[in-house]
Amino acid sequence: MANLFYVIGASGAGKDSLLSYARRRIGGDAPVIFCHRYITRAAHAGGENHIELPDAEFENRLQRGCFAMHWQSHGHRYAVGQEIHVWLQHGLNVVVNGSRAYLKQAAEIFPDLIPVHVVVSDAVLFDRLSARGRESSDEIRKRIERSHALDAVEHPNMVELDNNQPLELSGEAFIRLIHPAEGLSESKSDELSEAVGGSE
Repeated sequence: MANLFYVIGASGAGKDSLLSYARRRIGGDAPVIFCHRYITRAAHAGGENHIELPDAEFENRLQRGCFAMHWQSHGHRYAVGQEIHVWLQHGLNVVVNGSRAYLKQAAEIFPDLIPVHVVVSDAVLFDRLSARGRESSDEIRKRIERSHALDAVEHPNMVELDNNQPLELSGEAFIRLIHPAEGLSESKSDELSEAVGGSE
């Protein structure tokens, strides 16, 4: 049975790094699709392989029913195309870079989706956001406080992925979730079981 994995987490939690790692490791011949997003943001911005759309074109596609899901965040509009329905029907696991604030609506559209909540400690999150150099220390602390309000997201299929550890460990745990045939050897299975939490 194909699954829709809806990856969520605070800005700086490392979603993009996990997705990029898994995409490189799994390869293009696996039954896993990493869904691109349509965003009203420059194609070279954000470190994500997305499709840039001007606001007018985004709105046109929205009105014509081209999007399966759509939301707004930090002044930009985001969407996932209707093509994900076709991929799921063809038995492919689909991985979506989602939004915590939109999870409720996403779950109404795809009741069986599996939210993957990427979590890190406040200290790690602070260090990662500081390394970006985009915000002052006070702005980062306020961002982290605001982020806590979204950490209470709930879904019966929720899986927490601890991303405080090295990318290889959390990345391989993520791969074993979205494509169980792949991942590290059994010798590391105990470590990986600690990397991925149970359902909330």
